[in-house]
Amino acid sequence: MSGRGGDRRLLAAVRAGDGDAVRELLEEGADPDTPGADGLPVLCAAIAAYDVVVADVLVEGGADPDRVLPDGTTPLWRAVDGGSPAVCKAVLGTEPALRLSQDARESLLSLARTWYETGAAEELRRRTGAKGPAEAVRVPDDPDAFHHIQQLSHGGLVVRDGHGGILTALEWQFRIPTSVDELVTRAAVEPDQDHPVWWEVISVLLERRSAVTWSALASHRHHPDPAHRRFLAEYLRCRGVLDHFYLHGEREGDFLNAWAAVETDTGMLVKVLEAYAEYEHPGLEATGLRHAVHPDARVRQRVPALFCPPEDASLTPPARAALLALLDDQDTEVRLLAGRVAVSDDTLLAPAVRALLVLAGSQDAGLRGEATALLASCRDRTPAVADALFALLDADDPLTCLEAAYGLALRDDPRTAEAYERVRHLDVGFADDHRWSKLWDWQWRNGRSVTLQAPSGLRGRERRPPAAR
Repeated sequence: MSGRGGDRRLLAAVRAGDGDAVRELLEEGADPDTPGADGLPVLCAAIAAYDVVVADVLVEGGADPDRVLPDGTTPLWRAVDGGSPAVCKAVLGTEPALRLSQDARESLLSLARTWYETGAAEELRRRTGAKGPAEAVRVPDDPDAFHHIQQLSHGGLVVRDGHGGILTALEWQFRIPTSVDELVTRAAVEPDQDHPVWWEVISVLLERRSAVTWSALASHRHHPDPAHRRFLAEYLRCRGVLDHFYLHGEREGDFLNAWAAVETDTGMLVKVLEAYAEYEHPGLEATGLRHAVHPDARVRQRVPALFCPPEDASLTPPARAALLALLDDQDTEVRLLAGRVAVSDDTLLAPAVRALLVLAGSQDAGLRGEATALLASCRDRTPAVADALFALLDADDPLTCLEAAYGLALRDDPRTAEAYERVRHLDVGFADDHRWSKLWDWQWRNGRSVTLQAPSGLRGRERRPPAAR
């Protein structure tokens, strides 16, 4: 490939947001700092477009985030200015504390802090001189759409309001020990829990494992602002999900057990129970039994997860009795979540399957899909379940159809061949998705000649429990 030809193709790939093509062209020798029509390196175009994937590929491929531009800024400065934590972290590069001079670090911190303290809308008005409110739209800030952010437009400029998260990430990278109280406040002032500032604060605190950090965090349990208490519960949930080998998990479990016993605010109790379920703790079952008849369905929805027994253990008779009652709850979500636990228990398998069969016939596509996934993988091999799975091949949700075909293959049902034909054109899931793998395995074992279309990458996500983030 000629240098000029490869660079032109790189420009086109960056404009198209094609990360795979950008990576291939860089591997073939294209210049990662190729200038665009405006004379700026292509990394600036990816930053302006909030293209996290392309920005990440360019930096990994050698693009210089610290290159001084004609206006005196750098691509990294522009990423901080743009307000997207995801883009900023993609552009930040390796070892920024060692790579950047003290003046450069202080300039970036000052920029992020100014946006954060002034407020994105107000700073936009200050910069542009435009009057009136900024136009705001909620958009995903990362390729997986786990975090959402406000994107503001005013006076011809566009910015995202993630500077609190950027400031937090920069401080951590630059070895600045920001106080726990200040970090928690940054998250708590943002009402949207899916905003990336929540995750940036949580991820930093997860790295700070000292007793001093824990003591400062635990004090927010009694903070007068419920947002601080909500943040603490979410932090503890994330700690339980992401850090099963954390040595002091028993301490957090004890803390949540005591909190659940006295919490009177229903919304907060839901958050506490959700976090508590992520810990292996001896008080889980007692807490579940205490709240299994709570008048609010949101609380009852959190109860089944408290009964999940440790590996190689069985449900106790009181837990079975409570789950049996929850399988008949008036709330469909309670029944679904009770079924998720009960379907793994030999004693409760039959009533759990009955409840899930009803839910699989729901008009609610999400509910139907979750029930189908549970039925597909459960140990019930009766004709009633197989017939229900075959009927669900007509569902209008591709993932539900795939789950149904998967369930038939697991059962070596003679209708699996027909299920092949019904789902082989579905472009959902991962190329190595366990459901596709099982169908291919069934095809091989049965000498079938039908060829499934392999998904060309991620076209959908694995179903997750409604409580999961």
